[in-house]
Amino acid sequence: MTREVWRDSAENEAASAVFHLIQELIDQYRVNRPVMPLVVAQAADAGAGGDIDGRVRQIVLQVHRANQLRRVPVKLLDAHGDTAYEAALSMVRTLAERPWETRGTSQYKPFVFPRSRLLSAIEQATATVVDQPGGGSPAERDERILEQLGSLRWRARRSGPATWWDSLRASIRPETFLGAVFIAVLSVLLGEIGWLLTALVAAAALLGLAVVRLVTTAAPPLLWLRRASRWLATTSSLAASSTAYPSDGWSWFSPSGSWRVIRARAAAVAERVADAGAGDEHARQFHLEVRVQALLEDLRHNYRPHAWDWRRSKRTVPPVVLLPTATHDNGGVLLINAINNVRSRRSEVDPLLLLASLPAAQIMRHTPPLAPEPPPHTGGRSGARARYETWVQDLSVGQSPAAAVTLAWVLRLPLSTGQLTHEHAHAQLATQRVRRTWAWWVMSRTTIAFLLVGALLGTFLWSGHWKETYCHGPLVGRNTDAVRLAGPDGGKECIGVATAPEVRFAEGNGLQLNGVGRGITFERIEQAVREQNADIGPGDEHVTIVYAGPLTGTHRSREDTRKGLEELTGVYLHQRSVNADRSVKLRVLTANGGQDMLRQTTAVEKIIEVARRDPSVVGVVGLGRNTTESTTATGLLQTAGLPVVDTTNSDSGLARAYPNYFGLAATDEEQASALGLIAGQLAETLEDPQAVVLSRKVGNEDKDRYTTEQRRVGEEMLTESGFTLAADPDSTQYSLSKDGGSANLDGPLHDICGAERVPDALYFAGRVEDVNTLMSGLGQISGCSEKEITVFTGDDLTKARFDDATKLAEKVTLYYGSLAPMSLGGGRAFYEDSRKALETLLPEGGRLDPLPTGVPPYEDKLFTSGQSVISYQATATLYAAATRSDKPQSAAETWATLYSVALNDMPTGRVTFRGTIPYADQKVHGLGVMKVTRPGPDAEIGVVCGRAAGDPVALTRKTCPLA
Repeated sequence: MTREVWRDSAENEAASAVFHLIQELIDQYRVNRPVMPLVVAQAADAGAGGDIDGRVRQIVLQVHRANQLRRVPVKLLDAHGDTAYEAALSMVRTLAERPWETRGTSQYKPFVFPRSRLLSAIEQATATVVDQPGGGSPAERDERILEQLGSLRWRARRSGPATWWDSLRASIRPETFLGAVFIAVLSVLLGEIGWLLTALVAAAALLGLAVVRLVTTAAPPLLWLRRASRWLATTSSLAASSTAYPSDGWSWFSPSGSWRVIRARAAAVAERVADAGAGDEHARQFHLEVRVQALLEDLRHNYRPHAWDWRRSKRTVPPVVLLPTATHDNGGVLLINAINNVRSRRSEVDPLLLLASLPAAQIMRHTPPLAPEPPPHTGGRSGARARYETWVQDLSVGQSPAAAVTLAWVLRLPLSTGQLTHEHAHAQLATQRVRRTWAWWVMSRTTIAFLLVGALLGTFLWSGHWKETYCHGPLVGRNTDAVRLAGPDGGKECIGVATAPEVRFAEGNGLQLNGVGRGITFERIEQAVREQNADIGPGDEHVTIVYAGPLTGTHRSREDTRKGLEELTGVYLHQRSVNADRSVKLRVLTANGGQDMLRQTTAVEKIIEVARRDPSVVGVVGLGRNTTESTTATGLLQTAGLPVVDTTNSDSGLARAYPNYFGLAATDEEQASALGLIAGQLAETLEDPQAVVLSRKVGNEDKDRYTTEQRRVGEEMLTESGFTLAADPDSTQYSLSKDGGSANLDGPLHDICGAERVPDALYFAGRVEDVNTLMSGLGQISGCSEKEITVFTGDDLTKARFDDATKLAEKVTLYYGSLAPMSLGGGRAFYEDSRKALETLLPEGGRLDPLPTGVPPYEDKLFTSGQSVISYQATATLYAAATRSDKPQSAAETWATLYSVALNDMPTGRVTFRGTIPYADQKVHGLGVMKVTRPGPDAEIGVVCGRAAGDPVALTRKTCPLA
């Protein structure tokens, strides 16, 4: 409900009538914006006397009181001046330069008067020049005035010149809207780019804000584009006054031409202002009317429709000017005449509503006709030219209506004495507060500030969300191909594909290659792959493969990432070789499956997203660890049409289930079959051979399927070889510590070693990181330490490093399967070429140690695990299928071509899938059976038997004797 703000009684009928008329004009402005008159109330009886004039004056004051508190912009004028001209001019200046009475409670922000301020600057400049000693020609005076305007920067000076320090302080005050926004933006940037860059941005922004504020408040940029300058240069009423100057040619796109027009018109106005100060009546009338025109134009602009701030919808009441007493002497009548004259010769309708009381003895008429202006100095021109110039000079004043014509914009209200004295109608008068419109609430500074703060807060929160969600998640340009997920150790892992330069899985990882590769870090290998990618030109033919591996690990030990390091090294070595010699280049993207490849599905989903955008992606290399997600990941890649050339995943069923799966590793079943040749011969030498399978507990292995598969094939192999297995499988399973670290083998080993019959053989279905603990227990726990025990295990032991941490187990013999039988393969140049290629990654002048002499090069620790060799071969296989006849192929063509690829003279033999068919075992894998005696720092490792990759001849007891 609208609140009432004023109530009073009408003292007479005239007061009630005038009040209701004014209120109706004000309140209807919102509905249809009626044309606003200049209302002049006057006693109809010229001889009524001062008491009646006082009653008319009280009506104006009552209207003022009624509207003072209701958000109507009101101004009560009081004339001051020695002459009517000075008084009228003073009132115009008051309206344009002094705050209106409702400044703090108006519907919208206070009015602005840029055109009036420009005329004020011209007046200041003119007054300064006129007061200077010395004469000079009119041209010289005009030039000095323009110079003074330049020093004022074409703005009326209020409180002295602006300074850099004042501008800087004003720019960063937090209580201002701009200062609050500045601080909020810096807060967001601080979380995005760090404190150093934020400090630099803040310094640059402060300097920029200070400069902009100083320039815009003291020296307006693009002066010819300012509203006031455009008005001065384009208003038709000033065109006639500046005909003697180059006054035409203002344009948005012509600064120089526009400047000439502005300077010419400013000089013309300054000349008339100077003449007005000297007492010229024509100049005074021109000066007053041009100030009134600027005032009305400013008010019209304050109610302009289609403005960005919706000001027309916010201001629903007109500005109201009240003159308690208007006479010819106090300038009131002159002001009313000036407003009427300007309105009469202008087509625009302004919103100003004026109410004045005129003493009964005064006559409301036009400004008295002026005496003919003396002919101007014509410089010897002909009489016709002089008459033309005189006519032009008169246009600015002569356009006003003739004295005999009624004042068109004045609404005279002659009030009879009876109306002014009739007191029987004491009507109650009331006004209500003008409501702010919906536009004020929607488009107010408060609303915008809240929206901006909300947007900044939302942006800050989203920025934090993106930074927590994506590996590279700034406000703009975030990369969604790699996401942050919780790792096994509670930290965050970056999972997905590194398609952005900012996503570096090995950033800061100083883990070094073993053997002659020492000095080359994981971080450097990753960077080397990116350098190879960067060297591929936009027009170069290329194919893209994605290496997917465990590129991150726990924070406790960088060794968790050694598999990823060695496999990526093999991928890089082939990429470097290809890009140096082949016309079709090889681009490698890295995809992180997380520690121990426990996030395979997420990584594969991101790979598929990248492949959909990039048709050059032909397949995936890696995925070399068997987890519960391996089948899902392979199936997703099959649906996406992407082949997988796996490195070291020994799952026995993937090739049977997925036709897009091509594995280079011997399966667990193939390894167990080879180890069974040794186990069978061992069982024949024993009386009642006993064996046990020791494995990780399923509930504690998370997503790892390797140990489950190893337990199954181990039990089958030992049974088929003639061993009797322990009856209680629960006592032969071990758990890991709560932090996922060391294996808890004490309980199971004590049960095994303390049994009535200590087993002759043990199949270890565990991971390589648990072997040291196993060897230590077998060498120290009574019952096992005194007995000859043979341990069989899978290919994960190829990653073992028998170091000082491994306790001596002198009576233990260890057999395990090797996936990279390098002793049976070819490609002997591969090892030295690899060393030389890696040496180029060292800083200039750096050298790697040479390969050891007297022993095969593959026995160097850089190659012994076979991880880099197999990933090198997997990359070579996929690249060969993707580039038939030196032309890049699609992923589908690559998939089909993989069945015909045959690479001879590879480090593990002949790598091929010829002869294999979909949904069947791929029996083309290389395999070696390794024997380790005295596992420890003095361990002796040897090859028992094996077959090269691509060799169709099966292993037998004869080829794999029990040594």
